[in-house]
Amino acid sequence: MSDTVLTEDCLRGAIWGQFVGDAICMGTHWIYNLEELQRLYPDGLHGFEAPHSGHYHDGKQPGDFTHYGDGALVLLESVAACGGLDAGDYGRRFVARFGSPEYTGYLDKATRGTLENFRVFQEESPEGTFDFQQGADDDQLATASRLAPVVAVGYDDPELPRIAVRATRVCQRNRRAEAYMQAHARLLAELIRGRDEHTALHRVEEMVVRDDPEAGAEVRRKIRDGMQAAGKGVEESTLEFGQACPLGSSFPSAIHCFVTHAGSYPDAVLATLRAGGDSAGRAAMIGAWLGARLGMEAIPAEWRKRLRAHDRIAACVEAIVT
Repeated sequence: MSDTVLTEDCLRGAIWGQFVGDAICMGTHWIYNLEELQRLYPDGLHGFEAPHSGHYHDGKQPGDFTHYGDGALVLLESVAACGGLDAGDYGRRFVARFGSPEYTGYLDKATRGTLENFRVFQEESPEGTFDFQQGADDDQLATASRLAPVVAVGYDDPELPRIAVRATRVCQRNRRAEAYMQAHARLLAELIRGRDEHTALHRVEEMVVRDDPEAGAEVRRKIRDGMQAAGKGVEESTLEFGQACPLGSSFPSAIHCFVTHAGSYPDAVLATLRAGGDSAGRAAMIGAWLGARLGMEAIPAEWRKRLRAHDRIAACVEAIVT
């Protein structure tokens, strides 16, 4: 557990856990009907499934990321290069990556809206400098799936909640998303410091309300809902909270899975994979939390090696940690 794991391995675990969680779910991401999942994959889901023709991520291969993971890699490389969050650097890399005709992956609402806001600014202020704090009005899982490296650098910084907000606003200018990302960042930081899952969550419950009394009250309620559903199975709980992308559904679903399988990274990410829907976004969060809680060695080495961006991630992680 974290009290016997070196902090450096918890930092590595948070980042690797986020990326592996996304890649595990890429092939079946956004399939909501569990009967359809069973029909398409009659041998069951074991992670790294190939997407079927016509799927959102058709054309990608096992070991690739969803669009979430593609965005997470942009942020990881920016953090590694800058030594922390530089919203301008991250934003410029983001629009270069997703605004390029060479990018053929899915563009979600947060990405499309951010690219449009950037385009409009350039047209209206051709000599101006975009601050990359004008992301889309979106309360879904975009930043949740990529925040781990920002926290790995700043987990002991008292400004972490505000850093999390700046990271969020690059692609999501939405108060609810900001409040949930403050909670996500605080939870990761508590776990990196060695707190157990229940202590960490109880501390975050109180802190998020201080961060934002109005929006934080919703986040605290959702955390409690996730924890109090611990007697239910992950599939049942995820169906009740919602399989969909908005954080009001996906965050408590992820919290429930995290506390239900707090001792096993593989069990947790496979459980949320099999619950369908926006599994990749949830698994990226859950994977980061459990990587921070249990350390990098809790993530199967063969899973890490299956990532097609393995070497790029490894170089950035070691730059950040060391």
